[in-house]
Formats: sequence, C-alpha cells, structure tokens
Amino acid sequence: MATQVVVVGAGPGGYVAALKAASLGAKVTVVEQARVGGTCLHWGCIPTKALRASAVALDTARRLGEFGITPGGEPTTDLAAIMARKQKVVDTQTLGIERLFQSWGVELVSGRARLEGSHRLEVTPPEGAPFALDYERLILAPGSEAVDLPGLERDGKVVINSDDALGLSELPQSLLIVGGGVVGCELAFIFHTFGCQVTLVEALDRLLPIPSLDPECSKLLLREMKKRRIAVHTGRVCASLERGAQGATATLEPTPGSQAKGKAAQPVTIKADKVLVSVGRRPAGEGLGLTEAGLELDRGALKADRYLAAGPNIYAVGDVLGPRRPLLAHMASAEAKVAAANALGGKELVDYAVVPAVAFTAPEVAWVGLSLDQAQELGLEAEASSFMPRGLGMAQALGELAGVIKLVHEKGSGRLLGAHLMGAHAGEMVHECALALKLGASVSDLAHTIHAHPCMSEAISEAADNALGMCLHMPPGK
Repeated sequence: MATQVVVVGAGPGGYVAALKAASLGAKVTVVEQARVGGTCLHWGCIPTKALRASAVALDTARRLGEFGITPGGEPTTDLAAIMARKQKVVDTQTLGIERLFQSWGVELVSGRARLEGSHRLEVTPPEGAPFALDYERLILAPGSEAVDLPGLERDGKVVINSDDALGLSELPQSLLIVGGGVVGCELAFIFHTFGCQVTLVEALDRLLPIPSLDPECSKLLLREMKKRRIAVHTGRVCASLERGAQGATATLEPTPGSQAKGKAAQPVTIKADKVLVSVGRRPAGEGLGLTEAGLELDRGALKADRYLAAGPNIYAVGDVLGPRRPLLAHMASAEAKVAAANALGGKELVDYAVVPAVAFTAPEVAWVGLSLDQAQELGLEAEASSFMPRGLGMAQALGELAGVIKLVHEKGSGRLLGAHLMGAHAGEMVHECALALKLGASVSDLAHTIHAHPCMSEAISEAADNALGMCLHMPPGK
C-alpha cells in the first residue's frame, strides 16, 4: 500500500514536495489555506517580476530615440492594465500547479492545519466543521510572512508592506521604502519607473547588505539609483512617523551606534503619500501547534536535522526553517525534493554551498558562493578579478553599460570560490558560475571555455582571463 504523505503548504516548497513524493509512489494530500503557489507566486517572485517586465518595457519605450526609433508619443503608465496583466500571469501559473496536482494524483484540501497528536492533523476548512487527517509522513512547508517594525506597523493605507504594494489600485505620487534589501531595491526601481518619487532608507551602510554579495555591487547599485534620481539614505532608520489623511511624515536619523558626524548626523524629514516597509519575513509557524507536538523552535524557526527531519516522521522545508539557510523560493524547492525522498526512505542531503541569488534591479545583480571577505574570514588564500561589461560589444549594442563581473578565486589553484555579477542578464549568467562552483572548476576552466560572441556572458571569461593576467580587452596592468 502506498505511503500516506501529507504536505502542509503549497508554495514552492510544499507543492514541489508533493509532486516529488507522488513521483516516488506515495499517496499525497496537500493542505493549503490560500491558493497554491504560496508567497512566491501570489505576493513575491512572480507578481514582482510581472510588474518589473512592465517597468522595463516602459523604460525601453522612453529610450527609443537612443535606438534610432521615433516614438508616436510619450508612453504613460496604466496601472490598472499593468496590475491586470500581473494577475493574469499569476492566475496562469496557479492553474498550472493545480493541473500538475491532478496529473500526479495529488489531492488538494483547502483549510488551516494544526498538529493534533501522533500522525494526525486537524484541518479547519474555510466553511464547515474541522476534520481529522491522518498521515504516515508529514512535510511542513507553511512559508513566511512579512514583518512589521515597531512604530511602522502596517495599516494597509498609509503604511503598507510588499503584499499591499503588488495590489495598489492607484500610484502614490511619493513613496518611502524602508529597507534596502532585495525586495526594497526591486520595488524602488519598479515604482520609480512607473512615475513615483521614491525615497529608500536602509539602516546599514550599504544597499543589498548581504554578506555573500561583494560590496562593489552595492556601491554601483547606489550609483545607478542616484542616476535615476531615486533618493537613498543608508546608515539611517525611520526614527518616527506621523500618519495623516494625506500620507505620512517620517524623521530619518542615523542608525543607533553609528559614527555619523556633521550633516550626516542631522535628522532628515521625508514626506510621502505611502510608506512601504520591507525589512524581511518571519517563519509562518504560528497556529500549527509545533511546540505542542514536541517540535523544537529557535526564535520562531523550526529546527530540523541535516536530512530535514524535524521530528519522528515529520520533515520541514522552506522559510519555516528560518534564516539559518537562504530564504529563497528555489532553496525551498531544492529542500522539498530532498525532504520528500527522505520521507520515503532516502538519505539525501541539501547542498547549501552553491545557491545562486538574484536581485532584479536595474541593472540586475546576481551572486553565488563566497564573497572575498567571507573567503578570507574562512582562512582561504583568496583574491578577486573583475571585468566591466561596458567593454563588451553586446553591452554597447544593448545600451546596457553599467555593472561589474567579479570572480573570487583561490590563489595558486585558481579554484572558483564565488561570483558577483551586476549588469544586463546577470540573473541568467550566474548559473554558469554556479555550475563551475558545483564542479570545482577553476578560473582557468572558465577562461578556456569558448563563449559565443557577442554576448554578455563573455564578461565571465574576460574576468577569468584577468585572473590569469591575460585579459586582452583591458589595458595591461602596471
């Protein structure tokens, strides 16, 4: 008889776990309180990229003259049409997952789940009485939820989060974004292109303050924002906020503990129609009865062993595991395949060493592996080599000159340790570097891999050539 596997949550972790378990012969039931696809599909990755596609199209239309094309008139933003297109993309993807469930024989149950004793869940449907659902193996994938800041609590009108931003019916004239991480930076570019006056504030001293990302990418991203007249305040926090009928007035002050002096130490007052708080997410484990079931939590995150087992016959994947591992949709999907296999008798492990990440800003920023600082902190003899995309024929043809390609590698052996890419199509190019890391390749391997001309990926081989001291498309070193 097939093993009964129940999956809680149908995001990129849950739905992939369900499909993997079904492919291995299990009888699978998925419990989801909303629609399949989770945060990624409905409030994150996909709707954001749909809006970004509209922003890129609008930006390109405004630049038509650069390409020798005479436009018929000034392009304008039709937010209702943009949001309708976004929703169509989301609905198409949602239907696709539902059809995959049908084709793999996965049963979808609508409701809120809670652990109730050994091998049993209580499911509360949107309508009707709760009912029991038994399982032999359980995979928990409830995802995460947006975090509020004290004094900046969401009201859905003046103070909003990223979920609200993806469903706006009117464009605010001015928008203050609190948080300069991936989501905050992506939305800053999107809403600026749509016509908002955008101000971005980040408590740390750089945009995208991610240890595994090279600081030069953050520096260049700040420069690109300033070029577009996006106001950026790093090293500051929103110390106070006054809400009113016409928006809010925020007071920005230096981050506590900073060494700001002179003008940098003075408060800055910002008025905005809306304030978008984008400071991260927390595991959505509340209400699942995790501690009551004997599962161990660490500051709200569910603890699991290296096989993703959180308890006897219980496995966990995705954001519920917390920030000890990357909070990324593709990370959850990778864990889902491993957890499903292990729930059915496997002993697989997740490789957390090679996890590419992308910020879909303008231009894109992508990275994988270690930064130079991380490599040196680990005691590795490491160095970095770079190449600027503006030296490529394709970058010139596309009119996309900004960015940098930086490879971190081990001295002597040349073994690749990390890659940091900023420029057009960086989100696609990073996977060449991810595969190189996975295979233990060296910068020599990259340099001696013939790249098609012209293309943006040539920048990777040029940076590798530079590491070997033989980059012909740069002036010779002195």
